[in-house]
Amino acid sequence: MQKNKDRVVLVTGAAGFIGSALVKKLLNLNFKVIGIDNLNEYYDKNLKLNRIKEINKLIESSKSKENWIFYKKDLKNFKDIKNIFEKHRPKNVFNLAAQAGVRYSLENPFEYVDSNLVGFVNILEACRGFDVNHLVFASSSSVYGSNQRLPFREEDHADYPISLYAATKRSNELMAHSYSHLYDFAVTGLRFFTIYGPWGRPDMAPMIFSKAILNGEAINLFNNGDMKRDFTFIDDAVESIIRCSEKGTGSDTQFVKSPINPSYSGASYRIFNVSNNNAVSLIDFLALLEDALGKKAIINFKDMQPGDVKDTLGDNNLLENWIEFRPNTPLKKGIQIFAKWYLEYFKH
Repeated sequence: MQKNKDRVVLVTGAAGFIGSALVKKLLNLNFKVIGIDNLNEYYDKNLKLNRIKEINKLIESSKSKENWIFYKKDLKNFKDIKNIFEKHRPKNVFNLAAQAGVRYSLENPFEYVDSNLVGFVNILEACRGFDVNHLVFASSSSVYGSNQRLPFREEDHADYPISLYAATKRSNELMAHSYSHLYDFAVTGLRFFTIYGPWGRPDMAPMIFSKAILNGEAINLFNNGDMKRDFTFIDDAVESIIRCSEKGTGSDTQFVKSPINPSYSGASYRIFNVSNNNAVSLIDFLALLEDALGKKAIINFKDMQPGDVKDTLGDNNLLENWIEFRPNTPLKKGIQIFAKWYLEYFKH
């Protein structure tokens, strides 16, 4: 990915949590980044706009304004996507755009069809039509469904999702494999495990809990608090994305054919967990957040919610063996970094 001809990259979901962090890292590495986001109102649009402002500040300070071009476009409009690919000819594509959230999918299923299925096939078609070297896309730990064997490994079958969101992410993996096989371009899917950090999503635990703690509001802990999550710091996720993109541009000889292992294929296709390999109870997570914010939480214990998974824990050995890196930021350190940002951003 370091050759001059490969300097143009495209990031979808560029105003999102992971997408905007990736854009900043790529710009720091002197890539020309084409960003796409529809700036929808699933959560506070101002947060997305402020992420873009942070990227613009970075560009202005680096005096490389030509390295950043942003389009407010929707992936479900193939004509718009095709025009962007035709104009800029990106050699590496990072698809991080998606309709996120498990509970929202129970109420708004068609949003997931439009964004995660129609939008994704449009990206695949554009990659096929414009000779993209490598597509790296966001999958999710939710594809493991109610799998009881921990830690989750890529060799595990992931055919029983328990939410529509998870089903669309698993569908993305299957769609991507078919395109990689048919049209011979490299594809890597990354199953992210509870990414957190500065500029995070307001619908995820760190932001929800922080807001409640500082406002003196009660926090709902579901399944009576008996849930664990594998929290992965944003910087580790971004490093994994970039290393996978660099490693994966190559011929099929880099990929192993193993019909009994669904994480491998004869196509130029790989699936990896991006996790911290450490399951932490929500009670312990909340205690770290209380310490970092300097205030105690009010807790309401609730029953399990539909679509939720009790525990997540990702084995990241396959990732480390492939890119010689594994997410390793200690949760306490990551929470302190997040809390510092939160207090400054929301002026507490």
